Amino acid sequence: MTSVAGNGGALGRLYQDGDIITRQGEVGTCMFVVQSGEVEVISERGGVQTVLRVAREGEVMGEMAVFDREVRSATLRARGDAYVMTLDKKNFLKRLHQDPSLAIRVIQTMSKRVRELGDEVARLRRRVASQD
Repeated sequence: MTSVAGNGGALGRLYQDGDIITRQGEVGTCMFVVQSGEVEVISERGGVQTVLRVAREGEVMGEMAVFDREVRSATLRARGDAYVMTLDKKNFLKRLHQDPSLAIRVIQTMSKRVRELGDEVARLRRRVASQD
């Protein structure tokens, strides 16, 4: 992995295929933005890994950590070479002041994910109900 200083104190890194960006269960203090390549979002339960989705260029990941500083709910792993920018809370807030539309984009991302999770819960409930 190669580190590069970015604008506004942001740090970008080039991760190679299979490199772990952050692990589920770690305390989060920053968010990530895929600059190029792809990143797998993986849930790990009982030794089993499940790819929840694949983040691509321009997508934000780990944004909840900037707001709540709780443990990470998923592992992020490079899929092929991926250049990923890291933003801590201070730099995120600084960028918000420079570009307030960033807040809307983050809210849109979080809203989309909540909607997708709601759809997934509904699908799983229907599946369970049909098995009864």
